[in-house]
Amino acid sequence: MRLVAWQPDDLLRRLDDVVSVYGAAMGYRKELLQTRRGYIGSHVRRPGFRAVATLTTEGGLAGFGYGYTSAPGQWWHDQVRSAVDETARRQWLTDCFEVVELHVRPAAQGHGIGARQLRALLAMADGKTVLLSTPEADEQVSRAWRLYRRFGFTDVLRSFLFPGDERPFAILGREIPLPAEAGG
Repeated sequence: MRLVAWQPDDLLRRLDDVVSVYGAAMGYRKELLQTRRGYIGSHVRRPGFRAVATLTTEGGLAGFGYGYTSAPGQWWHDQVRSAVDETARRQWLTDCFEVVELHVRPAAQGHGIGARQLRALLAMADGKTVLLSTPEADEQVSRAWRLYRRFGFTDVLRSFLFPGDERPFAILGREIPLPAEAGG
């Protein structure tokens, strides 16, 4: 496995693979993936866009992650902003990098790929804070939750319902840059 930084065009060239990994990792229905494909494709032009990918020795996509500077007028930013109080807005959303997607193909999970991707992505991130959303789950069972907790992410908002998704999500955040030992 090889971790690489991706430019916007790299992600766009592999968009079919990205959507495949995303769908498998999130368990989304195929009909929803076409909509997500459009969103993902448009995100590459956002300010502060950063992306990483984990490639197999054969060149297959085992995982990917990307994010950008979170700003007013962006759907996710505005959803979260409307759900938190003014103190949280100032603390978390003023100078924030948003981890939009971080996924590993289920067959490749459990080998540290997600941790390497998250560490690399946050090392490239601009801002004072980083936020992400993840489906609510048992923190002892969910690999994603264990990863985010290991990296020092704390609760910003719990059981949040995004329009168009019936599952509750948690919004997690931390300050950046990461200390050298974060994420174990």
